[in-house]
Amino acid sequence: MNLAEVQTVLRCYPQIYFACHCRHVRDEKTQVQLSSHQASVLDHLDDVEGTSLLALAQHMGVTASTMSLMVDRLERGGYVRRERSPQDGRRVDLRLTDAGVGVKKQQKVLEPELIAAMLRHLDPVRRRQALHGLELLAEAAREMIASGDLQRILKGGAA
Repeated sequence: MNLAEVQTVLRCYPQIYFACHCRHVRDEKTQVQLSSHQASVLDHLDDVEGTSLLALAQHMGVTASTMSLMVDRLERGGYVRRERSPQDGRRVDLRLTDAGVGVKKQQKVLEPELIAAMLRHLDPVRRRQALHGLELLAEAAREMIASGDLQRILKGGAA
């Protein structure tokens, strides 16, 4: 592996992402449109396991006050609820409501119609090659996560 290979991924991924990513998520039940930021918050929450607002803000790289405003909107929309932590009554946990779970399930990072259009620009041989390459990269990502290498690298350790 060399620097040019890393630069190829860094150059190509944003081009695919910007061409095909979803800018908004629409709640299929209410037809309310959520921003990609709101959808991202929902994607980081669960309906069973609670997450503190501070932990969520830190993970997403925003201030607690910014996250609080976003959670307020999601709570008013019926997508998130605040509950006292059963382990520590001083802590407030964030959990998805049924509506939040529904939006999370329908959410997708990339728009399938745009992906299909992009793939149609490739002849069948190049399409298979591209898809095989993506499968290999995804396999490597899964292996990094399973082995713990991803967290070691992010914390500054060698993999």
